[in-house]
Amino acid sequence: MVLSRRVWLLAALGAAAAPSMALEDIWSRLRRGGLVILMRHGSTEPGYGDPPEFRLDDCATQRNLSEAGRAEARRVGERLRAERVPIARAFTSPWCRCRETARIAFGEAEDWEALGSFFDAPDREAEATARVLKRIAAYARTKPRGNVAMVTHAVNIAAISQRTVKPAEIVVMRPDGCCGARTVEVLSFSP
Repeated sequence: MVLSRRVWLLAALGAAAAPSMALEDIWSRLRRGGLVILMRHGSTEPGYGDPPEFRLDDCATQRNLSEAGRAEARRVGERLRAERVPIARAFTSPWCRCRETARIAFGEAEDWEALGSFFDAPDREAEATARVLKRIAAYARTKPRGNVAMVTHAVNIAAISQRTVKPAEIVVMRPDGCCGARTVEVLSFSP
C-alpha cells in the first residue's frame, strides 16, 4: 500500500487508538514544518449544505458555526500552539463557517476561492482540486519553515486526500514537490 493510501486515525490525540510513538512522530514532523494541514470547518448549526439563495458576502444567509464548532476550532488552535506547530500561512474557503474556524484556530487566514465548497457545483471539483494540489506542490519547492493551513469543506478534503473527515478534523499532507500531496495522518481533536 503506497503512503498516500495509508492513514492512522487518532482519536482525541493521545488516546490508545494508536501507539504514542506514531503520535509523537506526527507532532515532531509538524514542528519541523513543510507540511500542509487541511482542516474541515467546525460543527455548524443543524442542516445540510447551505440554504437556497445563500450569498458568500452575507453570513446570515449561510449555515454557520455552532457554539460546539467554535469550541472545536479553539481546541485545534490551542493544541497546535501547545505542540509548537509553526503555521507559516493560512488559507480559507470564503464561506463564513470556514473563515470563522480559521480565525479562531489560526488567527488570520487569506480567502482562497479554490477552497470554496463544490457541494452544490460538482462540475467545479476537478478544477478546484487541481488548483489546491498545484499550490501544495509549489509550497514544497519553497523549502518552507512552517506549515500551511487550509480550512475548507468535507467534499474538498475528500477530493484531495481520499479521506472522509468530521468537523474540525485535520488531514496532514506531505507535499511531494511534484504532482500533489500524500496523506500522512488524520488528526481528531475531539473532547
